[in-house]
Amino acid sequence: MSLKIYVGMSGGVDSSLTAALLKESGYDVVGVYMKNWTKDLPGFNCPWQEDFNDAKRVAVQLDIPFKVYDLEKDYRQKVVDYLLEGYKSGLTPNPDIMCNQEIKFKLFLDLAMAEGADKIATGHYARIINKTNNYRLKTGIDLNKDQSYFLYRMSNVALEKSLMPIGEYLKPNVRKLATERKLFTANKKDSQGICFVGKVGIKDFLTAELGVQPIGQIIDDKNQVIGEHDGALYYTIGQRHGLNIGGGLPYYVTGKDMIKNVVYVTRNIQDPMLWSKNINLTNMHWLNKSIKTLSSKDRVMARVRYRAPFVSVESLKQISDDKWQLELSEEVKAIAVGQSVVFYQDDYVLGGGIII
Repeated sequence: MSLKIYVGMSGGVDSSLTAALLKESGYDVVGVYMKNWTKDLPGFNCPWQEDFNDAKRVAVQLDIPFKVYDLEKDYRQKVVDYLLEGYKSGLTPNPDIMCNQEIKFKLFLDLAMAEGADKIATGHYARIINKTNNYRLKTGIDLNKDQSYFLYRMSNVALEKSLMPIGEYLKPNVRKLATERKLFTANKKDSQGICFVGKVGIKDFLTAELGVQPIGQIIDDKNQVIGEHDGALYYTIGQRHGLNIGGGLPYYVTGKDMIKNVVYVTRNIQDPMLWSKNINLTNMHWLNKSIKTLSSKDRVMARVRYRAPFVSVESLKQISDDKWQLELSEEVKAIAVGQSVVFYQDDYVLGGGIII
């Protein structure tokens, strides 16, 4: 009797091919569309209905059962509210990481298991490697598309119960394989922007949800007021666009004070406020085994945000119940509070934590 696999089908080419490959491999495949967000925003219609229709068309093509899980209430509470509260506090949270932790690899997994699934599958560009029942998360073959950074908070149960076949392919090959199979989504463009509202930028989304923000001062590294901002929560460390300060070299955001409603900037790209190799972390999550300390001899690499270059870890140590101190081998630019640092060893994900 073949294993029953519930495939999260988003209406995109990656999850469509995931379902097709698993069916061809002999699995009993069920397609599931997760209805996470349906709200329209000013000037933009949420694409959920189109995505739902595309996912259903592919399920019909593949002749597999198709279900809808309405997760909108949970998604609002666990992902959207997390995002909004983070920005209101001056952080730069990552909703994709929280979505994977709370929705795809927890709620979706639990619902699928309760219905008799043996495993779930997604179209992520990452690999799950099983070595004698020790399941480990590894980067995808396509390093330009690798999504392992967003998956570091998966539980070990989720690792054991999940499949990610697309992680074995380069994106052009995914398109080619989908085209060969005449999948309806073979040439559909990848979604951009925030994970749940498509093409809408984060500033437009925050304004729609939180309202127009109070105007405040922009102050440079000489403590001079050089302009006004339209809401401190919109800005993140290292940002150089959207400041609307004309003339000469660009300015970079070096900090912000949410209470005073001030954004601090500099034109000096070498400003020490922009660079650091010492980072404090909290809310650590380790895959496979807990790690108490790391040193340079462990040959561990860190990534301080999605697609950031890998940097060698000099040391990592726990200094209190929920605070860790990380030292990198070199300074990195634009460390943003609320983002995640993820640790890798030989392309395997060890875990990570959130910058404080």
